Amino acid sequence: MHRGVACALASAVLFGASTPFAKMLSAHMPPQMLAGLLYMGSGLGLLVCLLLRRLAQYAARTGTPGHSAGAVQAQRPPASNALPATDLPWLAGAILAGGVAAPVLLMTGLGSTPASSASLLLNLEGVLTALLAWFVFHENVDRRIFFGMLLIVLAGVLLSWRGQPAPGVPWGALAIAAACLCWAVDNNLTRKVSAGDALQIAALKGLAAGAVNLSLALALGAHLPAAALVSGAAVVGFAGYGISLVLFVLALRLLGTARTGAYFSAAPFAGALLSLCMPGEAPGMVFWLAAAMMGLGICLHLSERHQHAHSHEALEHSHEHSHDEHHQHQHDGESSQLPDNGGRHSHLHRHAPLSHSHAHFPDIHHRHPHRK
Repeated sequence: MHRGVACALASAVLFGASTPFAKMLSAHMPPQMLAGLLYMGSGLGLLVCLLLRRLAQYAARTGTPGHSAGAVQAQRPPASNALPATDLPWLAGAILAGGVAAPVLLMTGLGSTPASSASLLLNLEGVLTALLAWFVFHENVDRRIFFGMLLIVLAGVLLSWRGQPAPGVPWGALAIAAACLCWAVDNNLTRKVSAGDALQIAALKGLAAGAVNLSLALALGAHLPAAALVSGAAVVGFAGYGISLVLFVLALRLLGTARTGAYFSAAPFAGALLSLCMPGEAPGMVFWLAAAMMGLGICLHLSERHQHAHSHEALEHSHEHSHDEHHQHQHDGESSQLPDNGGRHSHLHRHAPLSHSHAHFPDIHHRHPHRK
């Protein structure tokens, strides 16, 4: 399985699995407070991971017990983790759209929208993400990917169906749809910075969204719940929102936005599957029909083979990589390329212009235009 597909599906599983636990926590606190604690747990947990990684890098450089600094430096260049200044506007836009506006719109809409309607409307995120990627950001799509995306989204709709939506003025529904649009914008803007440090990107988004939602909840008169509930929400947020988002950013880097969004649409199925393991739940025909549709959609994506002659323009950026046909460069102070046993590493590097043909995804190295 392609590494990006594995990241996208793992992200969906973690996020979907967090839903039943978040539902249990929602009985003990207002939705805005729960959203704030989930996001803040994500951001703080990833911040700890960033600090631990920094300590490990420092230990490797200084040659503390268990490390040989000379051997480490001889094998690979130092990691480059800071986001470049040119990425900051894209990241700020993603945080504002997905971390600030979307949660507020969602919580506003949930207050006046039946659960059946809300579940169906949330499937709009995958559709809008793909539409923006295809028609605004000009990401490549073919019929196999389109029909696979359609099957995955329809499976999510079928799985979320709980009867006819209640009639009435759909202000709440419009707010939820607007939240999905904000998340779709977030996904496409995050793709712009996906070559950067996924851990750092996800931590910033979690901290920003957590701070905004907690501030709004407290301003509206909510109070922090008991310490056990806060801890539980933080753990669920770290796994279902934090680690899931890190994997999502990696998938964006490797697959592009539309394909990542399609795989992530499997999240409701993961949540439903976990719910079936809880007492009182039993799978019905609708569940298995949705599972078959989603499986077929994923198979269509996995069997994609997009290959044609294409050209790479000169490009300079920093991301984790190993030396392959797209990464043929030397490192400072070395007379030859890093040997294959140097493994994956991260640093600022330059791509020379290159023309060739091979199977590829619309990843960070293949964002070229296609003939209509």
